[in-house]
Amino acid sequence: MHDPALTAPPVLEVDLGPGVRAAFTGRAGGSSPAPWSGLNLGLGVGDDPRRVLAHRETVGRGLGAPLVFGTQVHGAGVRVLTAPDRAARVERGELADTCGEHDALVTAQPGLGLGVLVADCVPVLLADPLSRVVGVAHAGRAGLAEGVVGAALDALLSQGAQIDQVRAVVGPSACGRCYEVPAALRDEVDARIPGTASTTSWGTPALDLPAGVVAELRAAGVGRILTTEICTLEDERFYSHRLATREGVTTGRFAGVVALE
Repeated sequence: MHDPALTAPPVLEVDLGPGVRAAFTGRAGGSSPAPWSGLNLGLGVGDDPRRVLAHRETVGRGLGAPLVFGTQVHGAGVRVLTAPDRAARVERGELADTCGEHDALVTAQPGLGLGVLVADCVPVLLADPLSRVVGVAHAGRAGLAEGVVGAALDALLSQGAQIDQVRAVVGPSACGRCYEVPAALRDEVDARIPGTASTTSWGTPALDLPAGVVAELRAAGVGRILTTEICTLEDERFYSHRLATREGVTTGRFAGVVALE
């Protein structure tokens, strides 16, 4: 089901150091019709699975490595992927849909791409370009509170990364001006992840999950942190589950992707 028109979908490339390729996809460049309308990479949102997998293959070709995604359950589970996982992906096409229920993935295997799916949650890309280890984390409200960022960093270190060499990118997600929540929920999350409490631009309680991710990374000792400062509720280039829900429709998922060259 490969569409030759999708050989190079637009991406937002980010710098995680030499020998590392990393980017965020957007809505543009895909073949999904409304309501997904673009480069939907998410299975389970009603889109044709064959089309979604073709999109994933296209993004992997652009990254220069076949992509692996987990089934994200808003937890803190991590899977470390190794050479046999890459062999299974390349030789038999396995892992194209999911490598299991994990909200973070880590690998020291060159040529194996890791993907994290989002549409308002925070996609976190991690790399130690010197020790040659990369990772991704899906930091939604529940996962952030459960410790997914720290779990991903621990797995990165277990594969040889050094915390003072780790770089991180915090990708497009719902910002603290837009992510409205009940006051009790804001206070509950802020008690576990200080710095996440916020106020919307219209004066109601909110959560700033990107700020919480940055705080977790800094507390762990990560010194090089890039934030895209892009809000998915304000920037129509990216999918937003919250906006779609307000309109009574479903929507797609974009991805953060990373691989060792």
